[in-house]
Amino acid sequence: MIYTMKSPNIGAYLESSEFIDFDHPKVRIIASYLQERLLQRVKDEPERILYDPELELARLTYLLVRDEVQYTFDSGKSEVTIKASDVLSKKHGTCFGKSHLLAALMRANGIPAAVCYQYLRQDRNEDSPLVLHALNAICPESVGRWFRLDTRGNNGNISAEFSIEEECIAYPVDPARGETDLNLLFAIPDYSVIRVLKQYTQADELYNHLPDKIAGRYWQS
Repeated sequence: MIYTMKSPNIGAYLESSEFIDFDHPKVRIIASYLQERLLQRVKDEPERILYDPELELARLTYLLVRDEVQYTFDSGKSEVTIKASDVLSKKHGTCFGKSHLLAALMRANGIPAAVCYQYLRQDRNEDSPLVLHALNAICPESVGRWFRLDTRGNNGNISAEFSIEEECIAYPVDPARGETDLNLLFAIPDYSVIRVLKQYTQADELYNHLPDKIAGRYWQS
C-alpha cells in the first residue's frame, strides 16, 4: 500500500497532542521504562539487539500495548478510554484508544507514529454494517518507510504480530465484503472518530454506535 501523510511534515508525527498525550507524566514513565528494557536486552543479547536498537524499542513498545493493555470489548470493562494517558491508567482501551497509546509511546521515544483506519464489517460478515477500526503505522529511521501495526490484542481468532516485511495485522480486509484499508496517515485522530467516542462513553453503547465515517480532518478541541 502507498501511504499518504495527512500532515506533510514528518515532525507532526512526533508531536504530543490532546489524545496522543505523551507529555503526560504516566506516559513518560512508561516510555522511560521501555528504554530501560531495551538497555537490559542489549546487555543480555548484544549481538542480536545492537544491529538495530531503535527497531527493538519499537517491538517492545508494540508488545506492551498489545499484551499488557486489555481490549475493552474483550475485557468486560464499561468505561471508554480515549486519551493515551487514560488508556494507560485504566489498562484497557478500544482499538481507537490503544492506537493513541501506541502512537504516544512511540513518539515519546522519537519514533514517528501515525493513526490509521480500516473499514471493516462489524461482525466480519456481509450482513453486518461497515465500521471503522483503528491501527497504527510507524516509520523508524532504520527502516525508512511506514509499516502498519495493530495492537488490538490477540485471542483464539486473532493473531497480530510485529512484522516489517510481511504485514501481520488483526483484520486483513476482505474487499468482497466491501472492506477497505484507508491509506491516510493521521498525526491527530480523525474528527468524526473522536466525536463518536466522546458521545458514547460506555462500552456497550459505543459497540452499538461505532464510528463508521471518516471526516478526513483532524480533531480540534
